[in-house]
Amino acid sequence: MRTEFVLALTDVHCNWSDEPPRYRCYVNDELFTERTWIWANHYLEEQLQILAEPGQYQIRYELVDIESATLTTNNYRITHGPASVDQDGNILIQESSHENA
Repeated sequence: MRTEFVLALTDVHCNWSDEPPRYRCYVNDELFTERTWIWANHYLEEQLQILAEPGQYQIRYELVDIESATLTTNNYRITHGPASVDQDGNILIQESSHENA
């Protein structure tokens, strides 16, 4: 089965105090990024580059330092590739039609 290339974007918001918190982003159980949140009064457009076989995948965000922060995500969207995503982070990658060379 062929793999498909997909770009998925998510708006990530973090409210925090004290020390900058860390968060992680997973696609299924694969760690895609761990980042320290250093911004105040801003959100981040997180772009995930996914090369995978057609199927269902789950984007998941979690705080590592949960004591003094809250993390929210919204506006999940696909900007490239044969896929769709819902607002819970569930991606469905479909097989695109490739022309034979």
